[in-house]
Amino acid sequence: MSVNAKETSIVTDLALAPEGHLKIEWVAAHMPVLNRIREQFEQEQPFKGLKVAISLHLEAKTAYLAKVVKAGGAEVTITGSNPLSTQDDVCAALVEDGITVFAKYNPEPKEYKELLIKTLETKPDLIIDDGGDLISILHAERQDLMAQVRGGAEETTTGILRLKAMEKDGELKFPMVAVNDAFCKYLFDNRYGTGQSVWDGINRTTNLVAAGKTVVVVGYGWCGKGVAMRAKGLGANVIVTEIDGIRAVEAYMDGYTVLPMIEAAKVGDIFVTVTGNRDVIRGEHYEVMKNGAILSNAGHFDIEVNKPELDALTASKRVVRRNIEEYKLKDGRSIYLLAEGRLVNLAAGDGHPAEIMDMTFALQAMSLKYVNDNYKALGGTVVNVPYELDEQVARFKLESLGIGIDSLTEEQKTYLESWAEH
Repeated sequence: MSVNAKETSIVTDLALAPEGHLKIEWVAAHMPVLNRIREQFEQEQPFKGLKVAISLHLEAKTAYLAKVVKAGGAEVTITGSNPLSTQDDVCAALVEDGITVFAKYNPEPKEYKELLIKTLETKPDLIIDDGGDLISILHAERQDLMAQVRGGAEETTTGILRLKAMEKDGELKFPMVAVNDAFCKYLFDNRYGTGQSVWDGINRTTNLVAAGKTVVVVGYGWCGKGVAMRAKGLGANVIVTEIDGIRAVEAYMDGYTVLPMIEAAKVGDIFVTVTGNRDVIRGEHYEVMKNGAILSNAGHFDIEVNKPELDALTASKRVVRRNIEEYKLKDGRSIYLLAEGRLVNLAAGDGHPAEIMDMTFALQAMSLKYVNDNYKALGGTVVNVPYELDEQVARFKLESLGIGIDSLTEEQKTYLESWAEH
């Protein structure tokens, strides 16, 4: 165990480490793609002598990614990207494995930010971010810690939106790879991962049946598609709300009812927000909701469900089950909010399945190597994951499943590359 990690880290209780090790071992046994990359990293040592800072939902799958990056020669420091998704036993296990951890479950907002800053104060060469918090703090508040940063990789839609705004304004000082926009991220993680883990979190927390209920999915991007698909599979009646006409038509053709939010609010039993935007459920919607409506969010920040406007309508509030707050409105109705409006799949569950995060975190690891190899040429830009890396992750996944696929013949390649009349 690294004495430095033990002395430097800020965690809740190092005695929790044994349970954390078991969690990490379990996911590692179900992450064959990341295991393949770990073998490569151990041989090649692509991060030898470099410091890597990671801000992700700090649970077992993330912990294993950190161990893979460390296996590539890096000195790794990790923090959480959401106060309610950090698992204290996993943090303790990582410290025993020589990784510096600045993270606790449910810290106060001030302490949460302090832990992010402490992570940056290690002066990393490379960064893996989730939601853009580390990058935002670096650029807006702590440019003194930016000098040796070569670049990094961003996990989510929300973070990429922030990065692209910075790039547009000419403020982004180093390259960031948009992992969320890779095929192996949004097709599988966003759709199948979010789709399953959101309902894992809702079902575990409420202990209520989904069949027969009206579920309102707010936003029909890849995450919304997954949430709606799984709700339908559970027997729910699904309504989709959208601001994008193309996505609204897609939802309609996928068999869902499409309504404006003000109309959906009147009939929904369970609401799931997946937009990355703020205030998509707000005061005017609370005023028409049914008694007993359940609100949840699967977007990165707890701003999609407007809590101040809900508070303004509330006479009293209490916790009725772990991760369920009852808002008793002044007119007598009750509205229930899950996990404080934070990511319901992580704050009230274990996040995406290990096999899904295997592919996403493989992309993170390979993208980090890519940006380290090319940062001088890339400059202050938001960079797409190269297709070759994306496809390599898919091929590793197929190999782990024992699935083979075809290859083009030379004649087929020539045909596809020819513009002349065939």
